[in-house]
Amino acid sequence: MHRGTIFVEECEILAHEAHPAGQWRLRIHAPRIAADAAPGSFVHVSCDPLLAMRRPMSLMRADPACGWVDVLYKEVGHGTRLLAAKRPGARLSVIGPIGRPFEAVPGRSRALLLGGGVGIPPMVFLADRLRREPSVSTFVVIGSEVPFPFETRASDIVVPGLAGDVTATMSLLELWGVAARLASGAGFAGCHRGYVTDLARVWLDALDEDARGEVAVYACGPVPMLEACVGLAGEYALPCRVSLEEYMACAVGGCAGCAVRVRTDGGPAMKRVCVDGPVFDGHTIVFRA
Repeated sequence: MHRGTIFVEECEILAHEAHPAGQWRLRIHAPRIAADAAPGSFVHVSCDPLLAMRRPMSLMRADPACGWVDVLYKEVGHGTRLLAAKRPGARLSVIGPIGRPFEAVPGRSRALLLGGGVGIPPMVFLADRLRREPSVSTFVVIGSEVPFPFETRASDIVVPGLAGDVTATMSLLELWGVAARLASGAGFAGCHRGYVTDLARVWLDALDEDARGEVAVYACGPVPMLEACVGLAGEYALPCRVSLEEYMACAVGGCAGCAVRVRTDGGPAMKRVCVDGPVFDGHTIVFRA
């Protein structure tokens, strides 16, 4: 079903920015990928010609007009160390866009976006898309236990129910006019001290019953965070869409190495994160055997 929708491109690195804790923001010229990219889709990047295995990376932004896409990754092993050594002007082989992306839940006019760590990129991309939908009101919570890999500032956008000292936001989201706050247990200035789900609960409790009934939850991050997000959504009887992160070999559905267990109408089933996801109905995921 994906024939003709996934492309292999030789991409030039346009920008490669280092951030604290081994985090990198990479912008590549990939016009075919940029044209079809959507929030939640990802690319499979060859980090070096001598390294056989590619690395999956979520898309954070895409500009079809200019033909570029942004990814955020963390330097954690041999492949990403090789990639981190690349400079603007170098070329990379990239496959994408891959996977089923986020789609707005019908009938829900309030979007609660929760992103943690390397799960931040899809939430930024989704916020960019949703801000263009006048019928949808968006609130984003981004969490990290290391310094955030983007410029931050104190928000001028008032979010009812939040403590007055919780003001830190992503500068880009503020520029877009998207309400957002940052959460961390590391004690960064202006951040909510705790998990993204803690701050999400505060926001949900500040809504009246009718307003809560308009909320849909979208999340991406480490598995324990996603499990907590689905649990929170369940408490408030809210729909929840999550983007899963798994180790991948082929990333195009052939090896089934990224399969996860989900509940279906016909009973438990194994689904491939790369092409059956990475976005799933969170309430169907079997997080614990």
